[in-house]
Amino acid sequence: MPSPGYGCAQALVDAVNQGEIAESVLDQRLSELLPVIFSTGEAVEKLPKAFDREAHHALARKCAENAIVLLENDGILPLKPDMQIAVVGDFAVNPRYQGAGSSLVNPTKVDNLLDAIRESYPYAPFAQGYRRGEAPNEKLEKEAIAACENVDAVLLCIGLDEVSEAEGMDRAHLNLPENQKSLLAALTAACPHVVLVLSGGAPFVIPHCQARAIIHGYLGGQAGASAMANALTGKVNPSGKLSESWPHALEDTPCAPWFPGKEKTAEYREGLFVGYRYYDTAGVPLRYPFGYGKSYTNFAYSQLSVNGNRVSFTVTNTGLRPGDEIAQLYISSRSGKVYRPKKELKGFAKVHLESGQRKTVTIELDDKAFRYYNTETGSFEVEGGSYDIFIGASSTDMRLRSTVQIAGSEAISREQELPSYYSGKIHGVTDEEFAALLGRPIPESRWSGKIGINDALCQLYYAKSAAARLLYKVLKKRMDKAMTAGNPDTMVFYIFNMPVRAIAKNAGKFFSREMAEDFVELCNGKTLRGAGKLAIDFFRNQRIAKKHGKKTS
Repeated sequence: MPSPGYGCAQALVDAVNQGEIAESVLDQRLSELLPVIFSTGEAVEKLPKAFDREAHHALARKCAENAIVLLENDGILPLKPDMQIAVVGDFAVNPRYQGAGSSLVNPTKVDNLLDAIRESYPYAPFAQGYRRGEAPNEKLEKEAIAACENVDAVLLCIGLDEVSEAEGMDRAHLNLPENQKSLLAALTAACPHVVLVLSGGAPFVIPHCQARAIIHGYLGGQAGASAMANALTGKVNPSGKLSESWPHALEDTPCAPWFPGKEKTAEYREGLFVGYRYYDTAGVPLRYPFGYGKSYTNFAYSQLSVNGNRVSFTVTNTGLRPGDEIAQLYISSRSGKVYRPKKELKGFAKVHLESGQRKTVTIELDDKAFRYYNTETGSFEVEGGSYDIFIGASSTDMRLRSTVQIAGSEAISREQELPSYYSGKIHGVTDEEFAALLGRPIPESRWSGKIGINDALCQLYYAKSAAARLLYKVLKKRMDKAMTAGNPDTMVFYIFNMPVRAIAKNAGKFFSREMAEDFVELCNGKTLRGAGKLAIDFFRNQRIAKKHGKKTS
């Protein structure tokens, strides 16, 4: 079996054969790559042939426990031992524990929340509530409401299903599936003790409802459900913080006016203003900010000091339970000459504290903390001046502040040229501003009617060739079938959105750059000529690959 880096090396060789890079560049890149390949191969050979599956599962559970984020809690969590508990939702028995494509895992076993909760509450009733990929079901909703009568807490398991997010496709909205939204509205109207247990790999809009607590497990892996049960019952104190901002609506997001773009291009007019950098600078309210997460205890911050690149402060657990806090360090320039976010995360630290305990936490700023990229000089520089150092529990919850003077160069303001970027109000970016930011005219975004080598296979819908349009229909049919079945085929998504030029990058010796150009010619109506050149270049590519194989054998 070839070592893990074999494909990378082969790709370099193919690039040389196709004239895309020089042999001298190949020699340099291989000298960098080969030591990694050989060391990786040796490491793989030394791996044990067997492993402790239970220890592996315990480690997976510990990782999942550290990632759980408590979003809301009026005191109903952690669940008390004498409570009557009901569990509702398909995710409780068929967990959404992994993504698709590169986040697909091979579990040794998979926990589910119903079984995990019944270890503490053996008589907890369960109701399906909804079925993945189906319309709202009034019968299932009524059964769920009936199962929740006379209970002290309802664990409603909802979130993004497999067709809501997947590798190889863009999300068209931020909503929950309609069947889950319907169940959520019906159940919270009938039961006053609902706890939302969320799953998913990305933010989504949570309908405003009377839930008493909301707790998020992301895609928790094979032991994510038992980790969630430990957090719900208080065996674990949730300590995770959100790694993204959760908006109230899609329209609030920085890319809302520009996504998904026109026909040929996607315009990233938001520039630096992605996530908290936008919401914080533009003053847009959020459902939950970046870095946010509650705990079953409370933490106080004090005694901030800045000594050179070392920022120190004290965190105290003022509550009754032990817990972990993730303190975050942000910087903010007072100059305003360089366009940048209002605050920028530059470090964080996780600290465990027993009840009443306090610790001094130190975060070191590296040499990149204050720098920016100067497009005029083509280099990274530091703008000299005053900077605020903030310590907070999230991007919007600043607890401590200090001001420092930083030596650096004099920056040039471009505020008159880029007013929207300096204010952060990027929904109003004009064509002139975006072109100034790019440093060149905005590329034409409308499709011209002619397939190019940079166009994706999904654009074969417009091809003049019947064979190319047939290929589009086959791919589209397979993609739609997978979506309807609720089981996204990420390979089809990947191919469907792949530029023609990328086929040559991924197919190795079977498809060259020349063949990609021949294929484009075929798609644009020159069927016989394109097909003939495609066949000639295929056999030529095979001869080159065979000749190279003999040289390296």
